[in-house]
Amino acid sequence: MDLSLVIPTYNEEESLRPLVQWIERVVTSAGLEWEALFIDDGSDDASWEVIRELHASDGRIKGIRFGRNYGKSAALFAGFEAAAGEVVITMDADMQDSPDEIPALYEMITGQGYDLVSGWKKKRYDPISKTWPSKFFNLTARTMSGIKLHDFNCGLKAYRKRVVKNIEVYGEMHRYIPILAKQAGFRRIGEKVVEHRARRYGVSKYGWERMIKGYLDLLSVLFITRFGRSPMYIFGSLGTLMFLLGGGITAYLIAAKLYLQSIGAPLRQVVDQPLFYLALTSLIVGVQLFLAGFLGELINRSSSDRNHYVVSEVV
Repeated sequence: MDLSLVIPTYNEEESLRPLVQWIERVVTSAGLEWEALFIDDGSDDASWEVIRELHASDGRIKGIRFGRNYGKSAALFAGFEAAAGEVVITMDADMQDSPDEIPALYEMITGQGYDLVSGWKKKRYDPISKTWPSKFFNLTARTMSGIKLHDFNCGLKAYRKRVVKNIEVYGEMHRYIPILAKQAGFRRIGEKVVEHRARRYGVSKYGWERMIKGYLDLLSVLFITRFGRSPMYIFGSLGTLMFLLGGGITAYLIAAKLYLQSIGAPLRQVVDQPLFYLALTSLIVGVQLFLAGFLGELINRSSSDRNHYVVSEVV
């Protein structure tokens, strides 16, 4: 199969029929063998009934229904597991992503050799309360990850099949799929300016709290991708620095006391000096960081996927 479309859906009953008609018109004219996977993320409207009707009329339309709302990452992960196409394209069900972009995205994967192509909604129809925080968020993610994308959170993305089969999306990590892909060894990551359409049906499912979650998740994914398999490197390094700091201060206090005793100068009690408590705190924190690193290594050793690696080719 040439193409799988993975479309997370949450309370989008009004847009599903026109979206499928648009997709069918575009993909059929491109001559591609395709399927569309709608992941109903616990909708409480008639979205699932519409998906069932669409499937009954066209077997290429498939659906997976969650028992409750788990979030976009869970929906994408379920869709990635079920996708059979050599190219996988994700898009939102609210028709703000244009299916007219599908052939060009498909060609960038198959013809230009990209592993992942992310859409860039250069001109957006969102309120300023969403666009400016998004710009700042993307700047931070771009700087910290080293991936030169303008819109990490764009739902319209295209992937080579082996990319989606070798990354795990969970929590709110759908925003950072390019970072996860890069960590897995898929470094040919491109970008395409795509059309962003004004919403015609329903309301946005995201509020201001997603910005807070976004930054916390960014820290999490950067930590996991860099130190997930070797937590002792970060905790051990920090623990060593703190331990050396505490040890150095302790040595200084002892040497200062011995020197003052040798010259008969008046002495202050060690416990009366603020440096004593700084040294004690540093030593304790250093030991705790070491223990955190050891515990992380023990947990990592027991992990079932500790030796999971992406193999690109075998001859």
